Amino acid sequence: MFGYRVPAPDEAMLISGGRRGLGGAPFRVVTGHGKFVLPIFRKTRFLTLSMCESEVTETCVTRQGIALHVRAVIAFKVGNDHESIINAGQRFLSDQDQMSVLTGRIFAGHLRAIIGSMTVEEIVTERQKLAAEVLDTSKTEMAKIGLIVDSLQIQSIDDGDTGYIDAMSAPHKAAIQRQAQIAQAQATQASVEAEQVAARNQAEYARQTAVVKAEYSAEVDRAQARAAQAGPLAQAHAQQEVLDAQTELALRQAKLRQQQLVAEIVKPAEAEAERIRVLAAAEAQRMKIQAEAAASYDRVALDRMLIDQLPQIVKEAAGGLAGANVNVLNGADGLGEIAAGLVSQGLTILDSVRQNLNGQDSSDGRRSPESNGSGNGLLQLHSRKDGKADDGPVDVD
Repeated sequence: MFGYRVPAPDEAMLISGGRRGLGGAPFRVVTGHGKFVLPIFRKTRFLTLSMCESEVTETCVTRQGIALHVRAVIAFKVGNDHESIINAGQRFLSDQDQMSVLTGRIFAGHLRAIIGSMTVEEIVTERQKLAAEVLDTSKTEMAKIGLIVDSLQIQSIDDGDTGYIDAMSAPHKAAIQRQAQIAQAQATQASVEAEQVAARNQAEYARQTAVVKAEYSAEVDRAQARAAQAGPLAQAHAQQEVLDAQTELALRQAKLRQQQLVAEIVKPAEAEAERIRVLAAAEAQRMKIQAEAAASYDRVALDRMLIDQLPQIVKEAAGGLAGANVNVLNGADGLGEIAAGLVSQGLTILDSVRQNLNGQDSSDGRRSPESNGSGNGLLQLHSRKDGKADDGPVDVD
């Protein structure tokens, strides 16, 4: 629209004519928005609010009287508040380049004053302290002209041909060089050790490679040897298997022959021996039974013979007494007692013969040699002519 003006984001629009601005300023300040300006009756000017730079190169004398060439860079701008814009507009609106020139001169004066109160060592080692003091002392003056400083950087400090700074840095240089030499020596030693380690590793790798090659070669040789021996070994194994099979067959045949011999000879012999033993035992048992039967029969026959011959024995005994001198004291009773004694003696003889026969049969199962199959025996009767008993043989048939 005709007569409507808008300032840039980094500019302040100053409108003069008409009413005065804030605090009696000869213009009004507009930032961040547009405003309708009557043409002919109002005049519009623009003041930059962007960052500006000023470089200062100054020769300053320290408290020790040593001249130093100092180079510094100042970054500044017009303040954003209306008061700072008004102060800067009144001073630099017609020639805004003068802001850098005036700022450099202001900082040059403060820089000379502050360096004059410091030693070279403080200036060199405490540059940040020097910059902070310069900013602090110049802040009031910069605010009066509507400027603010964002930063101050001391770029270089040089003592020219005096060599003070070099002399001051000599011990540090020597220490640094010593440390550098030590570091270089350590680096060289580390490099040598690394080379030695690398050489050892290479030698170890070569040794392992040689060992692996030798093992591989030996394995190849063994494989070739096994391959060369495979045919003969297989043939030998086959022959060995044939021999083993033949041996096994021979053992089986021998075992079978042994079983056949056992079946054909041993078993029949054992069976024959068992048969003979059983027959012998049966024959012995039969003979024993026959012997017992014969013994029993002989005893019965003998008893019967003795019983049959007992009257004859008593008779013969009585006949023997007929010629004997016997005194009978009690008459017929005494004679009867003698006859009864003879009969009793005959019975006793019979019992004794029976006991002897029984004892001989129990000991050997055979008849006594004093008896024979005919049943004859020898009885002895004893008598005396003088009235005493006298022994005398009596044959009994």
